[in-house]
Amino acid sequence: MKFEQGTIKVEKEREFGGLKSAIEKAFATDRITKYLKELGSRNLRVRDLDTVFAANAIDRAAEEKPGTARSLYESLPVSDQAQVREFYLSKVEEVDPALRTKFHKLYQYY
Repeated sequence: MKFEQGTIKVEKEREFGGLKSAIEKAFATDRITKYLKELGSRNLRVRDLDTVFAANAIDRAAEEKPGTARSLYESLPVSDQAQVREFYLSKVEEVDPALRTKFHKLYQYY
């Protein structure tokens, strides 16, 4: 039997879509190195989404107005926030292994 993730309906689709788009831009092939350098310069862990939002790192990488990603995230209900967090963490794990090795300090758990 294959595991199949349950589907949860997104309540605020416009805000969710905007935030998802910004995350996708930050993790785009042409921007991921810049994003990881930004996190490294601020001594942030890549999996710590709250501090990433607080530092406006996604906004910088996606070339958005500072505070946009955080305000979109905060406007979402908890169920949508959980889906954003899951999406973000899946993008973190999809980063090229060579880049993950180069920025290994960002990927450490402690």
